[in-house]
Amino acid sequence: MGLSEGLIEIQEQKTGDVFILRLKGRLDAISTPLTEKKIFDYINEGHYKILLDFAQVDYISSAGMRMLLSLTKKLKSLSGKLVLCNVTHNVMDVLKMSGFDHVLELTRSEEDALKKF
Repeated sequence: MGLSEGLIEIQEQKTGDVFILRLKGRLDAISTPLTEKKIFDYINEGHYKILLDFAQVDYISSAGMRMLLSLTKKLKSLSGKLVLCNVTHNVMDVLKMSGFDHVLELTRSEEDALKKF
């Protein structure tokens, strides 16, 4: 099922107890608030193991990074986990420059990400 959230499209898939969200678009000041609300709705429904597939996310702003930090903290408080996979080169550069590569769980592939749970 695809949902349009501002400029972000979200496709959901469940693999075991891991909830996989494939994001497509840009995580900027316009799209991030709706995207964050949607992901928090999933958390409130009891999905505490969330894998974000960033293969089709070509831009992330500070708002998007704040969202990732907020999701990480919330899931950690619920004994859950957030893992990102397939992060594009442009987005990875931003995450590394900001030091987020040390705060977030980042993996190269979905297969590697699933092993983190």
